[in-house]
This record gives sequence, structure tokens and C-alpha cells, in this order.
Amino acid sequence: MQEFYEFICNIAERLRRNQRMGHRFKYLEYLKKYLSVNKGFCPPNSEPKFVFGSICLKMQKNFFRTRIAPTPSGFLHLGHAKTFLETQKIAKENKGQIVLRIEDIDLARCKKEYISQIYLDLKKIGIVWDEGPDIGGKFAPYMQSERKNYYWQIVETLIKKGFAYPCSASRAQIKTEVKIPARTFNFCDAENIFPINLRPKKFEMPDSPKECNWRFKVPENRLIEFADLKLGTQKFEAQKDFGDFLIWRKSGEPSYELAVVADDIAMQITDVIRGEDLLLSTARQILIYEALNAEIPSFTHLGLLLNESGKKLSKSVLVNETGNSFLIKNLPSDFFKDAQYRWLND
Repeated sequence: MQEFYEFICNIAERLRRNQRMGHRFKYLEYLKKYLSVNKGFCPPNSEPKFVFGSICLKMQKNFFRTRIAPTPSGFLHLGHAKTFLETQKIAKENKGQIVLRIEDIDLARCKKEYISQIYLDLKKIGIVWDEGPDIGGKFAPYMQSERKNYYWQIVETLIKKGFAYPCSASRAQIKTEVKIPARTFNFCDAENIFPINLRPKKFEMPDSPKECNWRFKVPENRLIEFADLKLGTQKFEAQKDFGDFLIWRKSGEPSYELAVVADDIAMQITDVIRGEDLLLSTARQILIYEALNAEIPSFTHLGLLLNESGKKLSKSVLVNETGNSFLIKNLPSDFFKDAQYRWLND
């Protein structure tokens, strides 16, 4: 059944390139027939309406753009290599473009030595990008630390639309007020649900708004569903799986959720490909896309590499282990020729 699904996707890709509208509608009906009749033609645990919607979205696009977006808070490891190589494979299959974006908004953790090593590591494993900080492009700058004014403009838009509010609650206060227990997931750590009663009923714009924490107002009783092109249909409940989340910190920095959505919109990213540990983040980010009336990209979440203890590889653990064999910089280039074959032909 998976082979048939891939066959259908190939037809959709051919259709996307076909400029003759008569053929387009013919294939459209063909896809609708098979994807709506039998769930077995969809990826595991998927629903036809979401798969069909995702394929139709791909058909409407005239291009494929994805991004590789490392954070220079530590040295890259084998988990990054696997994700980036799979991303490049998918991009090549779709005759797409790859954007290299350095996500260095956390200036306290990000270091220049890690940035310079990123370029070396990516070239070592065979990654080639079409745009990036080192070669430029029409959507520059590609360093998030150089895009803060743009992020604040997005925050202001969300404030004006009523989707964001200032939050002065401390961590201790939030912990005390938490009433909904955090749900656990096998792909990421659980989080406490921000108490709705700590939202301000009304607020005036602070004198120094950039020096405040701002949260996104997550709706209640909302089921967020999306088609993951690898894992199938994903479903998350707002205010049960996650609550109001930060989009701007009083330190003057955007949150990860805000920055990546803002950049993916600005850089015309059509396909987000990343590790499955970010599935819950995708649910949050979809709400931001909707609030901005922006087109939501396709999502593909990839399996993670685990260490000997069964936990995902983490830069926080490997950062100081300069001799660690999990770090890309400590491995010979020949290693990745064999690794590519294993990872990309599973």
C-alpha cells in the first residue's frame, strides 16, 4: 500500500509540472477517487482528506523550497547529519531548492566557533545549498540574529489582531497556578499548560514593549490536525497538549516558534522537513500561520537517531565532549558515504 501511495505522489508531482489544465483536472479526479475510497492507500495512521489536501497543495505550487536550519549552540552530531541528508534527498527528488539558515537568536548560547564549524560539517557530509549566509540570496539575511526588527514587526501584527498579550507572570507563579497536568509524548518532553487565568483581560501597550514577554493566545476546544508526509495524520488538542506560548522574550529576542514561522513565510519555504521531536511545535506554528493568514507549508518529520541509552542525541550533552564519536567534526568523511547509503535506503 505504501508503494501505491508513493505512486500517487509521483503522479501529483508530474501533474504539478504539467501546464495543460485539461490533464491537470483529469489527474485531480483520479487522485480524489483513490485517496477518498480506501484509507489503505494513505501513509500509516493517516486520513484521506489530509493526505489529499497535502498533495493538492503540492500540485498548486510551482516550486519546492525547503531549509536546513542549524542552531550554533553546539557542534553538529550524527542526528543532524541524518536529518540534513534526508532533507537533501527529498529536495533533489522534487527538483527543489535548499536554503541554509543559521538560527542564532539565542545569543547567550550561540557562539561564532560553532557557526564556522557548521559550514565545514555540512560540506563534509555532502550538503549543497542554494542560498545562505555565505553565498547570499534574494531573501537575505539568513542569520536570524540579523532579522530581529522583522520578527518584532510580526509580533506587532499579532498584537494588533488580538492574538498576543504581554505576560508578566514569573515561572514560580505559573508553576503555582498550573491546573492542567502536562501530557507526555514519546517524541518530546511534556510541558505545563499555561494557566488561562493569568491572561490579562485587558491591557495597554507597555512603554517599552520589546522589553516584555509576549504570549500567543491559544484557543480553547480546538483540534489541530495536519498531514505529515511521513508519519500520517497528526492531531493535537489546544489547551490540553499545549497552552499559551511565548513568542517574544523580555530579553529582546523572539521565541523559536515565532522566528521560524516568520522566516519560512518570508523565505517562501514550501516544505518543512525536520526531526519528529518538533511535532508539537508544528501544532503551535500552524496557529501562527493561521493568525497571519499565511499559507501553511507541507510538513515531514523524520525519525531521530538515539544514543546507547535510547535517548535522542543532544548538543547539550555532546557540546563539551570534543572527542565524542557522535560529532560530525570528529568523524572521517568516508564514514558518511556508508552512512548515507544506510540512512537514505531504509
